[in-house]
Amino acid sequence: MIHNTKELCGHKLSATDGDIGRVKDFYFDDQSWAVRYVVADTGTWLSGREVLLAPRCFGPLNPTEQQFSVKLTRKQIEDSPAIDTHLPVSRQIELEYYRHYGWNGYWETEAFRGMANVAPPLPPEAAESRPHHGHNQREDLHLRSVNALTGYAIEAKDGTLGTVNGFLVDTQSWLVRQIAVETGHWYSGKEILILPSEVTRISFDESKVFVNLTKADLEHTKEHQVAKAT
Repeated sequence: MIHNTKELCGHKLSATDGDIGRVKDFYFDDQSWAVRYVVADTGTWLSGREVLLAPRCFGPLNPTEQQFSVKLTRKQIEDSPAIDTHLPVSRQIELEYYRHYGWNGYWETEAFRGMANVAPPLPPEAAESRPHHGHNQREDLHLRSVNALTGYAIEAKDGTLGTVNGFLVDTQSWLVRQIAVETGHWYSGKEILILPSEVTRISFDESKVFVNLTKADLEHTKEHQVAKAT
């Protein structure tokens, strides 16, 4: 099923032995467009601590109850590595996280499947020498927060038109299928969709998502339809 992440935020999370909180955010990889983590707000259970949950631990979504089942115990989640979700997630933290649960990293399993665009973990010497451009050298520069990107301007080839209004995620494959874009009241306030393949880059400094489309392509797209180059 395809769901807008805006609608999924706030859904309840239930471990095998009790409730653990609610969905707060999603982190996805802007190269493969795979959701890597769901950020869980644990509320008063862990004194307001936020934790990361990998999609592999999720059971089916219960749309009636607006609830995800999580195939982990509360103790496993409580003992997971502490992560500051206000900072970029480093590969070192990801390694600790996956070791805690005894899982292979997604960068290993996806490389095994032949996904060449998924980078392996950097050795310490490479991570230290890589230019950081103002970021922590060991952070994964391709992990993006859907909450942070919501509201970013859409920059077409010939100008700005619209803002990001959410991400449509397949909760079975955990892939971002489409980006919802609000074109604004200048263009009837319609919401249209853009495929991830049309995105050329995402700029944190400019708060923009650059796409390989023109303003006319976006203007001529009907509401809730996918924009295509003409």
